[in-house]
Amino acid sequence: MKGLELSRRYWAEVVSPALTERFGDRFTLRAAAGLVGDGSECYGFDDETSQDHDFGPRVQIWLNDSDYAEFGAELQSAYIELPRNFLGYNGVNLSQFGDGREGVFPVSRFYARYIGRTELPQTLNEWRVIPEVNLSIVTNGEVFTDPAGEFTAFRSGLLEFYPEDLRLKKIAAHCMKAAQAGQYNYPRSVKRGEYTAAFLAAGEFAQVAASLVFLLNRRYTPFYKWIPRALRELPALGKFTADELGAIAESGSDYFSGAEHIERLSAAIIEYMQSGGLTESKSDFLLDHAPYVQAKIKDEQLKRLPLWNE
Repeated sequence: MKGLELSRRYWAEVVSPALTERFGDRFTLRAAAGLVGDGSECYGFDDETSQDHDFGPRVQIWLNDSDYAEFGAELQSAYIELPRNFLGYNGVNLSQFGDGREGVFPVSRFYARYIGRTELPQTLNEWRVIPEVNLSIVTNGEVFTDPAGEFTAFRSGLLEFYPEDLRLKKIAAHCMKAAQAGQYNYPRSVKRGEYTAAFLAAGEFAQVAASLVFLLNRRYTPFYKWIPRALRELPALGKFTADELGAIAESGSDYFSGAEHIERLSAAIIEYMQSGGLTESKSDFLLDHAPYVQAKIKDEQLKRLPLWNE
């Protein structure tokens, strides 16, 4: 069973009935619940291999600060006392770093754990300091219920994605980095016989080009091992990008094939940016498109930063 479905059923069949009976309206009208955060199951990417750690029937319950102060500790104690055997699973098999994946949390503390803030970022600099993978982590999964709406309001604010100026800045920088690693340094390293450097360049291109496609789709890039699966869920260039990166990975010592797939993916990204009005350049080199993208930024301070920044 997928972890998200297991969590959803544990909530509906065990957690919600038991805590509703004990706490009544305090619980049903004021508590949010779901499964969001660390773990492949929060993305729906889990399989049998994933179940070797931090897996089992678990739910997260979120309260606002005042409600948490009023009855959060009591609610946590009640949650811990719930039956842990469910559908053949004997609780959660916690690993060394698996704490904080279930139980009762203040909304503010939950978000602060991942993005270092108890309120939505307001300025470009506040957005810039948050690791993108953490933004992906804190907006994954599913919220089962949220009658008060505070948890969902914070989540919705993050899901609106980066301010457009920052998205443009990141796209410009990613064009620079992808071009330098894949279109420039990869073939040069092969020509010199520096195959380790070529391998590193291909890896850098894969990471940056994938992240660029996430930016074009207005989605946060997840932890690197989930990028191939997450790409396939993106409507624009997602499956094509996953296939091309897979072909690069499988090309091995066939460096001509690797370079060919790098150029195919670069060309597709350029075509998509041209069709969306992000660039007016006709070049087939991603780097040449970065200045056109950056020129569309309205914030003068951000626009003046070097193209490579971000």
